[in-house]
Amino acid sequence: MPQLTFDTFQPDYAEAFERLNIAWLEAFFYVEDYDRKVLADPQQFIIDKGGFILVAKLEGLIVGVVALMPMENVGYELTKMAVDSHYRGQQIGQQLMRFTLAFAKENQITTLILYSNRKLENAIYIYRKFGFEEIPLEAGNPYDRADIKMKLNL
Repeated sequence: MPQLTFDTFQPDYAEAFERLNIAWLEAFFYVEDYDRKVLADPQQFIIDKGGFILVAKLEGLIVGVVALMPMENVGYELTKMAVDSHYRGQQIGQQLMRFTLAFAKENQITTLILYSNRKLENAIYIYRKFGFEEIPLEAGNPYDRADIKMKLNL
């Protein structure tokens, strides 16, 4: 079986980052204006603000992505995590999560926050498996689709 490898953001990964995220958003919800803005220019909205984008590759093909976006006085938001639908069920999401948590620790990130939706049962399962705990969801959060907020202290 081919080995999954990981990498940090390169400008030529931007298309895959946008494509994988648009695909899952359209499959389960809809693409919000905030999503379109961030996904169209991840360099400006994530990287230039001190964030990170991590990718999972299988034989050179990007099959998974995730971003860590700095949040004011809170830590980082784990966001824009997506796995290519053709590769789901192969634990790519879990391997990407392991890599992301190790990367966060190496970069002295002590707190991760995420917003999700309970409809995404597999994602919620993975988050809980890796130690994320539900915390109160504030009004005015960045996503209309969010109905759960979770936190992990590293």
